[in-house]
Amino acid sequence: MSAVRETFVAFLRLGLTAFGGPVAHLACFREEFVHRRRWLSDAAYADLVALCQFLPGPASSQVGLALGLQRAGYRGALAAWCGFTLPSAILLILFALGLAEFGQSLPHGLLAGLKSVAVAVVAQAVWGMGRSLCPDWPRRLLALLGAALLLAWPGVAGQLTVIAGGALGGLALGAAVPAAGPERLAASISRRGALLWLTLFVAGLFGLPWLATTFAAPALALVDAFYRAGALVFGGGHVVLPLLQTAMNDLGRGDSASFLAGYGVAQAVPGPLFTFAAFLGAAGGTTPNGWAGGLLALLAIFAPAFLLVAGALPFWDALRANARARAALAGINAAVVGILLAALYDPVWTGAIHGPRELALAAVALAALTWGRQPPWRVVAGCALAGALLL
Repeated sequence: MSAVRETFVAFLRLGLTAFGGPVAHLACFREEFVHRRRWLSDAAYADLVALCQFLPGPASSQVGLALGLQRAGYRGALAAWCGFTLPSAILLILFALGLAEFGQSLPHGLLAGLKSVAVAVVAQAVWGMGRSLCPDWPRRLLALLGAALLLAWPGVAGQLTVIAGGALGGLALGAAVPAAGPERLAASISRRGALLWLTLFVAGLFGLPWLATTFAAPALALVDAFYRAGALVFGGGHVVLPLLQTAMNDLGRGDSASFLAGYGVAQAVPGPLFTFAAFLGAAGGTTPNGWAGGLLALLAIFAPAFLLVAGALPFWDALRANARARAALAGINAAVVGILLAALYDPVWTGAIHGPRELALAAVALAALTWGRQPPWRVVAGCALAGALLL
């Protein structure tokens, strides 16, 4: 079996079975590629995870891209991404098409149950990330200030300000994350090639808004919005929620009910949470939508992840030794908790909780996830059924 095919088969199996979010995915990767297949050592894998947590974007997907890149070059990175990402993306596009076709005939309570479980999922993420990324009061204060600023100043500008403020706060406080291990990462990319990928990343970040404004093409506007969401989110996973909400509002596709229902379903499928973009691209009432919109949004939100991983790998050994860079990262991570806390209130809470029944269902879901340690897909299915019967 060729290295590319082996990479695709390995990641496809995980794309069909890896539930539970980024932390669970990283554990699955470690079991599969360090212990079972022995593609790399435990120390090298830990270093790879540290790199991808340092970068903005979906950490687990970036680790997958890096593993494929190291195993079989650029084709290996593509194979890893396709295997891990497409199963959940296809399921979410199908759900979006079904919601557009049969949404009016679905029980109101079913969608309300899906929105309630979104409250529980984000609340659990806020709590878990807060405990790990804000272990002291200075960083907790950074998170609270970031949440307050974002609620007062919603939108991309507010989010960027919160992230920049977190970096400056981390530098001022001297917060730091531990340095990575001594083992060097094997990078099959030259520094010249890495600079090319980083140049393309920056060109997309600044060039796409200009193109979308100049040509006023809906497809360009869609690519620009989802590219920025994938490029600017630190913390990955649930933290992309407010950026995607802003993107949908900017595109005139802001429908809170379907947004939160799709987000709830995204918890019940395997693979990366960023595939929620495929649902949003497919579900939009304006073109491009359907399969074309879903795949376009999917490619746009993941493109920065590849460009950053390919661009950063050759420079990681120097970057990880920089204490100031690690301090800034610690502050950014605290700000990320604040961004997610703001999203928990608006749009998640305000869009889902309209009375005591929705609140009770969200509380039960949170208890099942946190104390009952039930898998997310089971909690989502249970809340959808409970919502259809009770709400």
